Amino acid sequence: MTYEEYNAFCGSLPVTTHVVQWGGSHVWKVGGKVFAVGGWNDDGLTGISFKVSEIAFEMLKDQAGLRPAPYLASRGMKWIQHFEAPGLPDKELKEFLADSHRIVSLGLTKKLQKELGLNQEVT
Repeated sequence: MTYEEYNAFCGSLPVTTHVVQWGGSHVWKVGGKVFAVGGWNDDGLTGISFKVSEIAFEMLKDQAGLRPAPYLASRGMKWIQHFEAPGLPDKELKEFLADSHRIVSLGLTKKLQKELGLNQEVT
């Protein structure tokens, strides 16, 4: 996944914001909370980190090209980093990024979720 594809996909998710911080990482947030961090090294390899469920963390943490996200996972958070091939196919990576967005948005206050139009039940 390229910078452009990563940023376009994350930007297509509801009410997201984008900042470049932490040494040039492309950081995507929902409701002010981080759901994805993308960084690229000099040889063009991606390092995309995203929040996952506990089950997904256990399934993904030892797969080739994936690892517990440096810094985040070492602090007990369930974050995975896609850092080298083979990693995840782009389609699956997008599914995990969308799920990270959902997980993080569900952690926002109910008031903020309502203000942002997120996770509202249709009756």
